[in-house]
Amino acid sequence: MSENHSQNFHSGEQYEEIVHNKLNDKQMRKNLKSAMGILKKNRKNTIANRYTNWEELRELGRKVKQNALANLPTLLENFERNATKNGFKVHWAKDSKEANEIILSLMQKNNANVILKGKSMASEEIGLNHYLKDNGINAIETDLGELIIQLIDEPPVHIVAPAIHKNRYEIGEIFKDKLNAPLESEPEKLNNIARTHLRKEFKDFRIGLSGVNFAIANEGAIWLIENEGNGRMSTTACDIHIAICGIEKIVESFEDASILDLLLVPSATGANISCYNNIIASPRQEGELDGPKEVHIILLDNNRSKILADSHYYRALSCIRCGTCLNHCPVYDKIGGHSYLSTYPGPIGEVISPQIFGLNNCAPMLNFCSLCERCSEVCPVKIPLASLIRDLRSEKAGEGRGGVVGYKETHRSSLEKNSFAVFTSFATSGFKWRLLITQVRIFGGLGKAFGGIIPGLKQWLSCRSYPALDASLHSKVKNLKGVIYE
Repeated sequence: MSENHSQNFHSGEQYEEIVHNKLNDKQMRKNLKSAMGILKKNRKNTIANRYTNWEELRELGRKVKQNALANLPTLLENFERNATKNGFKVHWAKDSKEANEIILSLMQKNNANVILKGKSMASEEIGLNHYLKDNGINAIETDLGELIIQLIDEPPVHIVAPAIHKNRYEIGEIFKDKLNAPLESEPEKLNNIARTHLRKEFKDFRIGLSGVNFAIANEGAIWLIENEGNGRMSTTACDIHIAICGIEKIVESFEDASILDLLLVPSATGANISCYNNIIASPRQEGELDGPKEVHIILLDNNRSKILADSHYYRALSCIRCGTCLNHCPVYDKIGGHSYLSTYPGPIGEVISPQIFGLNNCAPMLNFCSLCERCSEVCPVKIPLASLIRDLRSEKAGEGRGGVVGYKETHRSSLEKNSFAVFTSFATSGFKWRLLITQVRIFGGLGKAFGGIIPGLKQWLSCRSYPALDASLHSKVKNLKGVIYE
């Protein structure tokens, strides 16, 4: 939490400002709407055409993750023992500071000032690129989406597709401005520009870095999933491979990992299978022609053990980082991932960011949810995301159990407390609620006429339209009398 590179914390006003800006970014919203639509359609079609019982598979995946989390201390010990036996060097990092220091130490020990990175959200979480830059080391992204946003100095906008908010014409402009490439917009030509640019980086690099999709405890092996081939280059063409693995990525067996892989790929991109499945079981062995001479695996905690200890919120650690909750979120596709001001955006970000980086530091993002339950319905491992978001809102308001990382009691103004007390009184009384509805019907027009100067209502109307009040509202409420309230 003390590591400045891992997470920059922002005020509620800053959240409001960036949301306002993103809502007015018509091109970004158009790009996201188009991309989200394609991803949702592909997922739906793949599940319908390729899976005979998707819901049964989801339940199986949920059980795999629940079993792994229930036995995580034992599985971590088994993984370390078996990985060490295989020739890996296992490091433990309690937070982002320790993880960054381990990587910096490895770079300095080997006199390296460049590291080539495959896609890794864990490295984003610990702020690795900025940390290394401050220490004179250049971290080069090799994933196409990560490369695009690195060129324009932006963080990822999505867990799976970092540059999904940019269309091919915008990417062409970026490559023209940053890489001095000819202006192109065809995907094949854009890929070729990126490939040509990165090829020279791969020629002489010595240290590569990756994330980990699954770590297999019984085998002491790691499983990496990708679609571009850059990840395989980053992990096999180097002398030293560093893999950052959140401790929740541990599963018991290859069979368990295979189940999660079947859920991950269609959920993430709608594809039947990913292009590359890289299972790394050891450094280069004698007689082998490729592979790194050393493999270092950093097991990252960063408050995950505290999440695991919570009997309610631990379910968030089941996440397999497919991003489908983002793709189906009606809030995310309007404001984009940058509005969350955190490494992890969208519904899963609202659940894990407050627990990793501190509730008070991330509290405003909990408002970015309509509680429509779409995220819970599509999560491949059945994380009850909407329920957890609602419960974290209670924690934020000081009405929960007070056990979330970084929570400090906030003192609401007497006006706010009294306002909610009055609302609670009306909302829990049938008679008072009907009386309130009657008054709204009679005097509601005054709110529309003078809302711009009425405190509270003025702020509410700054980003909302005044609702149309149904003239028959009172009669409808009267008809419900004795049915709902009494």
